[in-house]
Amino acid sequence: MFLKFLSFASLVAVAMANGLNVPPYKPGYPAAKYDDVPLCAKNSSKPWCLTDEVYPIYDIQKALNQYYQEVLALYKDVKAITPNSVDELKDLEEETYLCPSSTTYVQPMRGVNVDGKWRVIVNDVESYNYLFTQSARIEECNVDVGSTCPLVPSCYESRCVQKNIFHRFLVFDPYDYYFPFAIEKFQLPASCGCVIGAYFP
Repeated sequence: MFLKFLSFASLVAVAMANGLNVPPYKPGYPAAKYDDVPLCAKNSSKPWCLTDEVYPIYDIQKALNQYYQEVLALYKDVKAITPNSVDELKDLEEETYLCPSSTTYVQPMRGVNVDGKWRVIVNDVESYNYLFTQSARIEECNVDVGSTCPLVPSCYESRCVQKNIFHRFLVFDPYDYYFPFAIEKFQLPASCGCVIGAYFP
């Protein structure tokens, strides 16, 4: 036993003498740092990703299995309190606004939180036969923000504005080894409004 310890100590001494550093511990997959833009957003200007080729589904599933009851409580809290959470909504009703817009329901895989950091959002991951999904309704202006409202008479001053809402998502943090889940806020486009100003006869 003493000889084994002596041999190990000798190897460590040689490595230190040669300037070699022992690599730090890393998570189960090569997750990007949160101040980095993920691969899915490299060619997009949107602060969210609807698809993600390197989504850490197996790491999330493993963590969900380990903390199932605790995460389920957080998940139910998100569903019950978040105003614009939607479940299984696919069809859209036609609506007319003063500024044209596009409305859709999304299930983001990653997103930028209110602190400007990219987060992994728990979506379409199954644990103990329960599928964790999170959806949100978004509405984006189809015209340039600040342009005149097309349905308002030209005798009125008007401009189209993008309105946003804060949405809460359950996120996965691969670097938090104590409890890798949390609820964080994200800003999403909610409607395209029209601000009407002075009248010019």
